[in-house]
Amino acid sequence: MTFGATITPEGIRFAAWSSSARRLWVSIFDDTGALETDRVELNPEGGGGHALLVSGLGDGARYGFRADGDYAPERGLWFDPNKLLADPYAVEVDRPYQYHWRLAAKRNEGADTAPLMPKAIARSLPKPVPPQPPLFRPGGLIYELNVRSFTKLHPDVPETQRGTIAALAHPAIVEHLKRLGVSAVELMPVTASIDERHLPPLGLSNAWGYNPVTFMALDPRLAPGGLKELRDTVAALRQAGIGTVLDLVFNHTGESDRLGPTLSLRGLDAVAYYRHQPDGRLVNDTGTGNTVACDHPVVREMVLDTLRHFVSLASVDGFRFDLAPVLGRVDGAFDPEAPLLRAIAGDPGLADRVLIAEPWDIGPNGYQLGNFRPPYLEWNDRYRDDVRRFWRGDADAVGVLATRLAGSSDVFGREGQPASRAVNFIAAHDGMTLADIVAYERKHNDANGEHNHDGHNDNLSWNNGAEGETDDAAIAKARFDDQRALLATLFASRGTIMLTAGDEFGRTQKGNNNAYAQDNAITWLDWAGRDQALERYASSLSAMRRAFPALSDTHFLTGKPADVSAIPDVEWLTETGAPLGETEWNDPDRHRLVMMLGDSGGSRLAVMVNGDRRQCVFTLPVRDGYEWHPAIEAQPVDLARPLPGRSVNFMIERRAAQSRNGKGL
Repeated sequence: MTFGATITPEGIRFAAWSSSARRLWVSIFDDTGALETDRVELNPEGGGGHALLVSGLGDGARYGFRADGDYAPERGLWFDPNKLLADPYAVEVDRPYQYHWRLAAKRNEGADTAPLMPKAIARSLPKPVPPQPPLFRPGGLIYELNVRSFTKLHPDVPETQRGTIAALAHPAIVEHLKRLGVSAVELMPVTASIDERHLPPLGLSNAWGYNPVTFMALDPRLAPGGLKELRDTVAALRQAGIGTVLDLVFNHTGESDRLGPTLSLRGLDAVAYYRHQPDGRLVNDTGTGNTVACDHPVVREMVLDTLRHFVSLASVDGFRFDLAPVLGRVDGAFDPEAPLLRAIAGDPGLADRVLIAEPWDIGPNGYQLGNFRPPYLEWNDRYRDDVRRFWRGDADAVGVLATRLAGSSDVFGREGQPASRAVNFIAAHDGMTLADIVAYERKHNDANGEHNHDGHNDNLSWNNGAEGETDDAAIAKARFDDQRALLATLFASRGTIMLTAGDEFGRTQKGNNNAYAQDNAITWLDWAGRDQALERYASSLSAMRRAFPALSDTHFLTGKPADVSAIPDVEWLTETGAPLGETEWNDPDRHRLVMMLGDSGGSRLAVMVNGDRRQCVFTLPVRDGYEWHPAIEAQPVDLARPLPGRSVNFMIERRAAQSRNGKGL
C-alpha cells in the first residue's frame, strides 16, 4: 500500500497505517490551514492499512489524520481523536512545529489540537532526477554544517536567504567550499522538527534539528521553497563538484517520553512504531524519551521510502544516520545484519549511496564502533579522542596516534577487511569546537539553562594557560599553533575525514560543548571575524591531500611496496630518520614521529609530527636523484633548521630535475 496523500485525476487518495486503531479519519483544511472543512473516515483495507479517495481535492490541499481506539498509556495506547496527527509520509508542512502543553494533554483534558498543529500539504511530486552516481567517494573531505547557523551572518548572502538551504548555492558559499576542497557537505537535520518541551520556558529553541516529527517534510524555516529548494541546491553544488549528504534521524521522534506531545506516530499506533518494555514503558535507548521500532516491517518500509524520496527527487549523495545502532536493533539487541541495515545497503536505488553510521546509542551494548558492515562508513570517535590526547600531551600516545593516522586497522580491520571505513574527525557539532579544544579545559554551558550539568565532562581539552578569552599574545599564538597542528593531523590521516563548518577559521562557542539550544551568536558562524590565516592554511592542507592520493586512500598500510617502485607504502621513523623500534614505540614520553608515505608513482611524502613543546631538527632519508621540498607553499620547511614544537610539517620527495623551482604542491 502507498501511504500518505497521492494526487490522482479523481482527487486525493489518503492512506495511513495502524494495527491498533479502531477508526481513522482524514481532516481537510482550508487554504490557510485554520478551518477544518471536512472530516472523512478512512476505510480499513487489511493488514493495518486504512485508505480513502476524497474527490474534489488537488495539489496544495491541507490535511491531517485523526485516530481513535483505547486510551491506555500504561499499555502504550494513546488514541485521542482530539489530537490532529501529522502524516508520517507528509512531503511538506505549512509551518514549523511548535511545542504547546495541550499537545501533551491527556484524553478529555485538552481541546482539539488542530489550531496548534502544522498541516500537511498534498503535493504533486516532480519527476525523479535522472540517476547520477554519488560525487563523494570514501577518502574525501566531508564538511558538516548546520544550515541555519552556517549562513545566518554571511555578509554576501542576501538577508532574506540567510539561514536557508538555498543559501548554500550562493556563489560566495560555493567558492568557499571549493577553495577548501570539500568533497561533500553533510547537512545537519533539515526535516521538520520540534523543540523539546523544556526549551520554550527558557527562551531557547532547538538549533540542531535532532528532534524530528515528520521524516520526509523539510522544515519550512530551512527550506521555505520546499523540496524544490533542496533539489536546486543539490544540483548547484553538484555542478561545482560537491556532493550532498543528509543527516537523518530515524532513532526517535519529538514525541518524547510519556509526558511528551502526541503529534504523529504516537497517536496512530505507538505500540507498533515505538519500542516498549514488557511493563509498557517506552524504551529509551536514545536519551530522548522514546526509541523508534526500526525492526518493525512498517517502520522499515517508511525509512526506505524516505531515503528513496531524497535520492530520486533531490539526487543526494547519501546519508548519515544519527544513533545508528537503533536502526540495527532486533528485539532490542544490535545485529549488524539487521533487516533494515541490509535493506538499505541492498536497495537498488540506495546501494551506491554514501552510508554513514554514528555507531553508538545509550542502550544496552550501544557502543558499536567497527561493528557495522561495508559499505557503511562510521564516525570514528576513537580517532577524535586519541588525537586530542596526543596533542594534549598525554603519555603513551605516539603508537596510538600512528594507528589513527593509518586508518584505525585495530577497529576496522576485523575479519580481514582490507580498507578503513572510518570517518575521522577531531571536532563535530556535538562537543567543543576545534578552537575551544585549545582554549577551554572545562565546558561552559550555563547559557543552556541546565546549570552546566548538560554536555560531556571529559572533553580531552586544554587551555594553554588561561580559561577562555585572553589578551595574552603568547597564549593566543600557542592556541593558533595548536589549531594548525590539529588540522594538519586530520588532513594527514588515511581514509575519510570530516571537518565541521567554521573550524577551518577558528569558530568558537565560548566553551559551550552542547550548543543544541543556542540559535544565536553562540552557534552562528562569524564570517566577518574569521581567522583568515588559519583558513588559508586549512585550504593548503586540503590541496596537498588532493595532490598526494596516498593520504585519501582507504586501504590499510602494510609497510610493503605497493608496486614495482619498491617504495613501501609506509615507513615509521624517528626524528633522526631511523625506523621506530620497540623501545621508541613504548616510550611513554615520546611525542615525535615521521610517517613516510609512498605513492604508486614512486614519490614519498614525509609527515613530521613534533608533539613536544621543544623544537627539534628532523632528518629524512635521502635517495639518489631525489630531493626533499616543502609540500605546502604556506609552510616552508628548512630541514637544516629545527622544526617548531607542537607542529606538523610536510615534505615531498621529487626527482631533482623536476624540483628546481622548489615549489610545494
